[in-house]
Amino acid sequence: MSIVIDKDVSYVVQKTDKPRKKTVIEVAGLDPAAARMSRMFDILVVAAVVFLFAGAIHLHVMLTVGDWDMFADWKDRQYWPLVFPISAIMFPAALQAVFWTFFRLPIGATVGATVLLLATWITRAFNWYVWAGFPFTMSIPSQVLAGAILMDVALLVLRNGLFTSIFGGFVFAFVFWPSNYAILAPYYQPVNHQGMMASVADMVGYAFTRSNTPEYLRIIERGTLRTFGGSVAWISAVFAGFICIFVHQLWWQLGLWASQATFLENSPIITSFMGIKSERRQED
Repeated sequence: MSIVIDKDVSYVVQKTDKPRKKTVIEVAGLDPAAARMSRMFDILVVAAVVFLFAGAIHLHVMLTVGDWDMFADWKDRQYWPLVFPISAIMFPAALQAVFWTFFRLPIGATVGATVLLLATWITRAFNWYVWAGFPFTMSIPSQVLAGAILMDVALLVLRNGLFTSIFGGFVFAFVFWPSNYAILAPYYQPVNHQGMMASVADMVGYAFTRSNTPEYLRIIERGTLRTFGGSVAWISAVFAGFICIFVHQLWWQLGLWASQATFLENSPIITSFMGIKSERRQED
């Protein structure tokens, strides 16, 4: 090891003869084959975790929100901006607590919103467009990325879970309606249908009847966008923000509880995959 003193700065830079990566591998007691296997194991774990969380968040939103976010003409101005943010904030809040508490990374909510949108796009494309044959623009999924980013920014600035729930949770729900307005704007266009004013969303409901159970027989006046927005949407957004304050704090605590570490004794093979020397190798 050699020591180099930089005259322009007031600190000492240590230069090692061996790369740091190689030193870490040597300390872990891994040969090149084991090191490659350990990296492959890490990649497989990360991929499995991403798909697991994507499927869990998507299943959770579909069970709790369901039809309110299924089709464009069902995204009404009252219940859709109220129900969807309250349901969608749960898993991102838990991930935010885990990422921030254990890794000091303010990206948990954004990660949760991203995997949710990815899983939703996959299901809408294959289930409704490829399999069922509905128009692709009819089943465009909602997104909560804008609110998730703002919630992570609130955590980065405030650095406190409680204040993040108060400010970040409220903003998460409040910006849901305006952040999705660009997607729904074409469906607000008025049309003349048999002497009556309707919207493009109404025409979608007339042309593509989804008759299965009474739940799917929606009333056009209550279930579509024919009211062309109005103050009701903003009132729902404010109320959803108020509820999300408590839901965020609840799931923040649940995320911390679920991420408690429980250590079990591992075999020497598993410890070698994890980059840890086993007791047998340390004695040798």
